[in-house]
This record gives sequence, structure tokens and C-alpha cells, in this order.
Amino acid sequence: MISLWIPVALAAAAFQTVRFMLQKVLSTVKLSAVGATFARFAYSAPFLVSGLIGYFALTGTPLPRFTPAFWAYSIAGGATQIIATICIVMLFKQRNFAVGIAFMKTEVILTVLVGLILLGEGVSRAGMGAILVGLIAVLLLSKTPGSAGSWWRHLTGKAPILGVFAGLLFSISSVTYRGATLELMAYAPALRAAVTLGCVVTMQMVAMAVWLILRDRAELRAVWDARGTAVFVGLASLAGSFCWFWAFTLQNAAYVKAIGQVELILSLFASVLFFRERISAREGAGIALLGASIVGLVLLI
Repeated sequence: MISLWIPVALAAAAFQTVRFMLQKVLSTVKLSAVGATFARFAYSAPFLVSGLIGYFALTGTPLPRFTPAFWAYSIAGGATQIIATICIVMLFKQRNFAVGIAFMKTEVILTVLVGLILLGEGVSRAGMGAILVGLIAVLLLSKTPGSAGSWWRHLTGKAPILGVFAGLLFSISSVTYRGATLELMAYAPALRAAVTLGCVVTMQMVAMAVWLILRDRAELRAVWDARGTAVFVGLASLAGSFCWFWAFTLQNAAYVKAIGQVELILSLFASVLFFRERISAREGAGIALLGASIVGLVLLI
């Protein structure tokens, strides 16, 4: 029998692909990278918080007792996720959709390392071998098609730096989100996920709203004007984030993110079918190799 966390993680990857597709449209047509990121939270937090309030009121379930560790994990995860999302939306403007996602997918490799540091989740020698294969894939993806010069000169380009940095931040947020959900063990896994997500996404919405009020009020108006598309970004984000959080309550972050790499295949289809973008042979090889390293991690960790 398939463990519940596997289909939940697959669903999370599917929703996340849809969300990134919509954010790509928003960032290239209507909104800045910051605005497209804020839209994700602004059009998801109200739905989730309203649902949670209704659930606790109707069922009489006692409110959770939040520990200092819960808030520490939640704040760290929320902050790193905001910065990572801005980086990945900026990356979409540098490279095509599928390759942008592939760069971000160094996250699965980095999650193993971050999990080892923060939660003591180690990897075997074979697992480390899969990590090295993934690093080779990043080297293949680091060179822009048609550019001149040795491959190593392109590792310092904007696209590789944004992608790997986003992957690192997403890995930190994944591990810390798992830590936060484990602080609410009195609840069932799905409710733990919803409560944790509700706290995180509310903090993210408020923090970014304050930032935009102080620095770029025009972008707030642009987010409202783009609501016809942005609301779907929020709903896709809500569905995907809930599934990620739910999976984190059931299994460690490294396993969850490894399974979630099916998003590589989904993003490739999206790149070709929806955005009419072309994937070079080198990029295709890099994506395939990174996918192989991810499969190796699924089998080995």
C-alpha cells in the first residue's frame, strides 16, 4: 500500500507547477517579482484563515498552544520562502520556464544537507553520490545556449546564482516548516499542516504588505488590478502549500522534496506546450541528469 505522503507530495508538485506558471505570466506582463510574490500570499491567506476560524468555531476544537520553537521555525521558514520566491520569479526573466525550475530543484539536494544540520537527518555514501550527480547537472544548466567561453565562467552568471540561492532558501524553509508542524503533535496531521500554514502565510502577507506600503504603493495597486489572474495564483499556492505542509507532517523534508521533483517533468511540459519555449540539447541533458540524481535520492535516502 502506498504511504499517504507520496500522493500528497505529488499533488503539491502539480499545484506548485501551476502556481509558478501563473506567477511567470504575472511577472512578465503585469507585476514585478515582489508584486507577483505578494499576490501569492494576499490571495491565499484570507481563504485559509477564514476556513480555520470556521473550523475551530464549529467543531469546538481547542486552540493550539504555540511554543517558542514553533514561532522560531515558522518565522525562519516564512522569511526564507519569501526571498526564495522573489529569486525564482526573477529567474524566470533570465531563462526559460523549465530551466528556471531545474535550477531551483537543487533544493532537493540542499534539503538533505540542511536537514542534516538542523534536524540530524543524515545521508549514506550512495546518497552523497546522487548529490554529486545533481551538481554535475547544475554545471550543464549553467551555460546559456549560444554563449561563448568556458562553462565555469557562466557559474557566476545571474541565472545560476539566483537559482541555487533560491534552492538553498527553499530547502531551509522546507526543513523549518517540518520542524514547526512537529511542534503541534496534539493535532491530526492535516490540521497541523493547516494551522502551521495559516500562521506562516498570514505573517508573510502582513510583512510584504508593510514593505510595499513603505516602499512601493503603486505595486499594491497593481496586485489588485491583476486580481483576475492573481486570485488563481493564490488558490494554486494555497492548495500546493497545504499539500507540502501535510506531507511534511508525515515524512521528513528530504523524502518529500525528492518525490516532489516530478515537477521537473511537469515544468518541461509547461515550457513547451504553454510558453512555446525551446529546450536545447544541453539543457535537456542537464534536466535529465538532475532528474536521475533525484531518483537516486528517492531510492537511497
